[in-house]
Amino acid sequence: MSEATAVPTHCPYCALQCGMSLRPTGVPELPAEVVDRTDFPVNRGALCGKGRTAPAVLSSRVRLTEPLVRSPDTGALVPASWEEALAAVADGLRRTRADHGPDAVGVFGGGGLTNEKAYTLGKFARLVLGTSQIDYNGRFCMSSAAAAHGRAFGLDRGLPFPLEDIPRTGCVILVGCNLAETMPPALRYLTELKENGGKLIVVDPRRTRTAEQADLHLAPRPGTDLALALGMLHLVVAEGRVDQEFVATRTSGWEEARAGAMSHWPEQVERITGVPLPLLREAVALFGDAATGMVLTARGPEQQSKGTDTVGAWINLCLATGKAGRPLSGYGCLTGQGNGQGGREHGQKADQLPGYRKLDDPAARAHVAGVWGVPPESLPGPGRSAYELLDALGGDVRALLLMGSNPVVSAPRAAHVEGRLRSLDFLAVADVVLSETAALADVVLPVTQWAEETGTMTNLEGRVLLRRRALTPPAGVRSDLEVLHGLAGLLGWEKGFPAEPEEVFDELRRASAGGPADYSGISYRRIEEEQGVFWPCPETGTGTGTGTGTGRGTGTDTSTSTSTSTSETVTGGSRHPGTPRLFLDRFATPDGRARFVPVVHRAAAEETDAEYPVVLTTGRVVSQYQSGAQTRRVDELNAAAPGPFVELHPRVAERLGVAEGERVAVVSRRGRAVAPARITTAIRPDTVFMPFHWAGEGRANTLVNPALDPVSRMPEFKVCAVRLERAGRDTP
Repeated sequence: MSEATAVPTHCPYCALQCGMSLRPTGVPELPAEVVDRTDFPVNRGALCGKGRTAPAVLSSRVRLTEPLVRSPDTGALVPASWEEALAAVADGLRRTRADHGPDAVGVFGGGGLTNEKAYTLGKFARLVLGTSQIDYNGRFCMSSAAAAHGRAFGLDRGLPFPLEDIPRTGCVILVGCNLAETMPPALRYLTELKENGGKLIVVDPRRTRTAEQADLHLAPRPGTDLALALGMLHLVVAEGRVDQEFVATRTSGWEEARAGAMSHWPEQVERITGVPLPLLREAVALFGDAATGMVLTARGPEQQSKGTDTVGAWINLCLATGKAGRPLSGYGCLTGQGNGQGGREHGQKADQLPGYRKLDDPAARAHVAGVWGVPPESLPGPGRSAYELLDALGGDVRALLLMGSNPVVSAPRAAHVEGRLRSLDFLAVADVVLSETAALADVVLPVTQWAEETGTMTNLEGRVLLRRRALTPPAGVRSDLEVLHGLAGLLGWEKGFPAEPEEVFDELRRASAGGPADYSGISYRRIEEEQGVFWPCPETGTGTGTGTGTGRGTGTDTSTSTSTSTSETVTGGSRHPGTPRLFLDRFATPDGRARFVPVVHRAAAEETDAEYPVVLTTGRVVSQYQSGAQTRRVDELNAAAPGPFVELHPRVAERLGVAEGERVAVVSRRGRAVAPARITTAIRPDTVFMPFHWAGEGRANTLVNPALDPVSRMPEFKVCAVRLERAGRDTP
């Protein structure tokens, strides 16, 4: 088959959604091979090892190809027909509703589901099941940044500018992100930044491969990023670096935020964070003196019980220096999961309806209910956040439908969550592989993968993309949309749940119209023509006008519209240009001003003490992804990253009496994990690091603290107190 037959599509993993093409091979063991796609602007043909080996998970050797139902006789999962499996799921959900009420049924989604799936899953939960108990694993990813974005700017989109702007700014502060490991193709944006004369500051307790590229590396103690940002803002004020004109004309709330920052003396911040004061001053000078600048955060500052305030403090730094709402400047969140952005925009989050509308907003409820053809009062209210939902399993939530997530590995306090899943009356899982969570289910439904289905994704820039079907799925596999269509029919909803993705997207467009995340002006054809379309993109009338991205003029739900103007202009037609750059004229608040939010430093939910004297922080490695359910089935990736490890400083290793490769037990108040030692000076002596991709005795999330941010309900993955113990030499 020639290269010309390769189908242009996108990588199934992170939120870069790198462009690639797939060429079918006709070989069941490896049904497709990757062909470089250099025309897509985000990665320009570059792929990491995960992307290049992604077709390996399509192999019949590693994926599910038929439904499984748990045998009442043996307790084992055994093959079943689709009719039997869907009937079993419908019966389990129906029986639970009848016995315990609709909120006894929970739904748990994933940040890797397409927009069409996320939209349909939220609709299915609220209409067919009538439950409020729906959330998704994106709550564990960027919910704190989303909340802070909303508080400050009135709108949450991961990056308010395209990635192409990063190399052209003057200074980037990268907080709690290791792009070299998590999004390798994006590292070139930082390389180009430096080639253009820009400066890079990396904030990370580890000297990662990304930190090695920095002009300045700040290594604070985990959980002290909030104090660091406040100390920098204090110095900005003290050294006269505040952009007074910007603060006066485009913001509100400055005096309160200023007072909070001024109570954090630099010497105090040095004691809290461990970052020497001269480095703090150098960082302020680099950022403050740059004509343009950006702060980009990731999971480091966000996955904390004070993550929303921490991100808010970095946003305050941008606003005070006039580095927001201007070209080549701003705050951005580097979204992690493939559709983490779109997944939270269209209804699988506990408090949201499609178009990023609030579930408790009467106008939003009326608009979406009108699209769905139901009374607004029939829609349930907001439900529990992700961890709270998982913690309720086996209690008042008795049955769970789970799609696209593996919480046995990925959830905080993972052993407890595994126990909650085991306590359910009924568990149904739709997945492409038999994950650790699927292995606990009463029914497992094998679903299509990225290469076998068409659907849209929204990457970290807010660019809506089209992943095209390149392969015919195995005969025993159905799409998630087909699953929900079948279940809806069995539960009495013959209409309203189409299985055709473009039909779903057309309804999603109507449901989102006039909302903050307005997709009404986007179509499959347009995405293909333009290499993706940035939301908000309302469907506009004829004539010439400025692309404001407000959604006004659609005639629907203007009470929830945003004000997110850009300088791009529509000429000679009705097509809105989309909104690559937000906030250039005004912010999405009622008065158009960005809001300073006053914050103060507070300790992590769990501090070290004599019994647990070391801080554990968790993260990722380049050759595995999230819970590893898919990447751990790829030989090449396993060869590069075969298992968990404990990264610790030589002084800690010496005190403990362990050598490189010796097994170390990491013990917290929630459990114990064991993995080989990796000894390095690249980490602080008071900190240890574990990657979280593995199950079994090396499961890092067994240890972490589920303490929740009071605003975002994000668990504190990045900070918990532990002690270390020798566990003996590793054995084969």
